[in-house]
Amino acid sequence: MGEGEQEADTEPVVPVGSSEVVPRVLSGEPQNLSDADALSLLLEMKLRRRRERPSLPRTVTELVAEDGSRVYVVGTAHFSDDSKRDVVKTIREVQPDVVVVELCQYRVSMLKMDESTLLQEAKEISLEKLQQAVRQNGVMSGLMQMLLLKVSAHITEQLGMAPGGEFREAFKEASKVPFCKFHLGDRPIPVTFKRAIAALSFWQKVKLAWGLCFLSDPISKDDVERCKQKDLLEQMMAEMVGAFPDLHRTIVSERDVYLTYMLRQAARRLELPRSSDAEPRKCVPSVVVGVVGMGHVPGIEKNWTTDLNIQEIMTVPPPSISGRVSRLAVKAAFLGLLGYGLYWMGRRATSLVLSLPVAQYCLQRASAARPRKEKN
Repeated sequence: MGEGEQEADTEPVVPVGSSEVVPRVLSGEPQNLSDADALSLLLEMKLRRRRERPSLPRTVTELVAEDGSRVYVVGTAHFSDDSKRDVVKTIREVQPDVVVVELCQYRVSMLKMDESTLLQEAKEISLEKLQQAVRQNGVMSGLMQMLLLKVSAHITEQLGMAPGGEFREAFKEASKVPFCKFHLGDRPIPVTFKRAIAALSFWQKVKLAWGLCFLSDPISKDDVERCKQKDLLEQMMAEMVGAFPDLHRTIVSERDVYLTYMLRQAARRLELPRSSDAEPRKCVPSVVVGVVGMGHVPGIEKNWTTDLNIQEIMTVPPPSISGRVSRLAVKAAFLGLLGYGLYWMGRRATSLVLSLPVAQYCLQRASAARPRKEKN
């Protein structure tokens, strides 16, 4: 019996451990089971596998909702084999009803791609990807997204490891748990980038882009594993706040709120199967596993018991004057570079054509024919 079941046992209307809620099949002759009985048996198997006192990694933070539902938040480093193992161990120990991951619908494709494909994708930043990012998020947000992808590609190249391995492990393990749902818990990435760009001044955008463009410091696996230490993360966050406080607010703090909201939405009481419509509805507290970056865990803990309103952080503010000017400047620069490139390619192609023997012969014939016409 798991902790969620213990919580249910304290409520007289929900006797989770009784045969009335989870009917059993008697040993002996095979029996014809109704759908409700079959579901109840699967649920019983799941509850038996759920540990009463789970042995959890130190990266797990336990939160309790008002109705007794329990949320186990696994703080991870996105490039870490240890984080993968932490996620697998937590899901197997608590047998959750819902798994929530720090992904949105725009990044869900990484769940079904193999490691080698993702590794190659992360290293390749093509013009097609840039065009797709610009179409999806706008010019400035698209360029910023590509710069951040460059950072991810830099880490990928340094470590030889594709990002998001802990999310793929969570997806695999959730599919093995009966009745376990899988939720995407992060704010859509276009909203995050647009709000981040709108929050920065023109010179802050230039400064950030410059820093991201020339990122080349070597990164070791030890550096990544050290990110699991809260003291180091707090130090890194403090440095980031000093340089770009508005960027920290939109990319980290606002997503803390959104992730907390999605975890609380997932942590709702679970309705048990009924053998018939006449049987009264019975619910028990649910068990949820959240898989998020370690940097979001302090914010989730802070926001867990507060009233949350995500409408404000889901709106995209209108572009400022500096934003409109910068977009026009970027477009003008892009068109200028495109025009110059076409001009250079045209000159190059013309030179190559004229250097061909056939072209030289035709030019000589034309030059020889011109004086004859003038004499006539």
